[in-house]
Amino acid sequence: MSDLLWQKKDTCTEERIMRFLSGDDVLLDREFFLHDIAASRTHVAGLARIGVLTADEAQALDRELRLLADDFSSGAFSLNERYEDGHSAIEAHLTERLGDIGRKVHTGRSRNDQILVATRLWLKEKLAALQAHCTTIARACLDRAQKESWPMPGYTHLQRAVVSSTAMWFAGFAESFIDDAQRARDAHAWIDANPLGTAAGYGVNLRLDREHVTRSLGFARMQINPIAAQLSRGKFELAALEALGSALLDLRRLAWDLSLFTTSEFGFVQLPPEYTTGSSIMPNKRNPDVIELMRASYASMVAARCEIESLLSLPSGYQRDLQISKGALVHGFRRGLAALELVPDLLARMQWNTERMRDGIEHAMYATDVAIEQAVRGVPFREAYRAAAETAGESGRGRTPESSLAARVSPGAHADLRLDELQKRLQALGA
Repeated sequence: MSDLLWQKKDTCTEERIMRFLSGDDVLLDREFFLHDIAASRTHVAGLARIGVLTADEAQALDRELRLLADDFSSGAFSLNERYEDGHSAIEAHLTERLGDIGRKVHTGRSRNDQILVATRLWLKEKLAALQAHCTTIARACLDRAQKESWPMPGYTHLQRAVVSSTAMWFAGFAESFIDDAQRARDAHAWIDANPLGTAAGYGVNLRLDREHVTRSLGFARMQINPIAAQLSRGKFELAALEALGSALLDLRRLAWDLSLFTTSEFGFVQLPPEYTTGSSIMPNKRNPDVIELMRASYASMVAARCEIESLLSLPSGYQRDLQISKGALVHGFRRGLAALELVPDLLARMQWNTERMRDGIEHAMYATDVAIEQAVRGVPFREAYRAAAETAGESGRGRTPESSLAARVSPGAHADLRLDELQKRLQALGA
């Protein structure tokens, strides 16, 4: 392992203790490394603005940082166990290339400073991806809702209830994912605050130009108080995970529907073959493994959220416990975004079995229509309800799913889906 940033003469560097201290940090920091380099370049420019670095020193550091980013992206530089973490790797590389000039890069900042800003930049990137995935899913749902509509049974308590439609099903998930995209955008706006320059949580005795650094890194605002910046670590990660969880919760319910609809007992949906797998022992099976793993992705987010929540039973100021939050955060977002990315193509290519859905609509499912019609004619609803219940099996004879759906005129129901309003909401999100 390269020299430690915090090493002193009497520091213990026993190997097993060092392994415990570093954990998976250097591997996890691959996720944040380019953001750490970008923030380091901005920090260098900020030090030059206040005269701590000369123009030549800043230019040399910026050049080497840019080359390091290129080498990391191409694979020429490997962030591995030679280093304690990504922060150490940056300083070690600069010192190797530039000698004493490289040792100046850490002036006025802390490793905690570095991971705060790198994680914040990473979270902004992931929340932007989350918003994009949600709007793409909503767009796929709206496209299907506009192009086609087939009658299908609507369920409550997993029992056949009333006549529904595929357009209504798609519109329901479209609106849900529009809400999720909005939540991702709101979370992005909330965490769009620059912590760089707060050092170890108490500021430094340098007149850092934090406003310029904030603008250069593309943050909307600066986190002013260093202690507040420390208090936001973990809390901002939870806000991002909760936005992710909102989308994954809707995905879980969508995946549950498709899991049921693809069974032989329902037979409403046929999945694209790429979204199924075969059984290892039963030649006759095609399993909906992809949608089952989509359904499971919510669990990864919950695990990440629980781990970080458990870590936050801490006093103010930096505590090393927070190092553990990185693994949970990376795992939760990696699994969740990978699942969401597959959804639009699945929704665009899945096929409805229209005959099976029509066959699933029973005469009794028109009973609510009958009761409402009687109520409109002046019969007290509870009386109309009882009469319709008594004749539920017969009163629906002669009715069709299409007539039932055409009569469903309440705003948002099949005859008044208001897809144009959902389109406007989607467009307002930049989709």
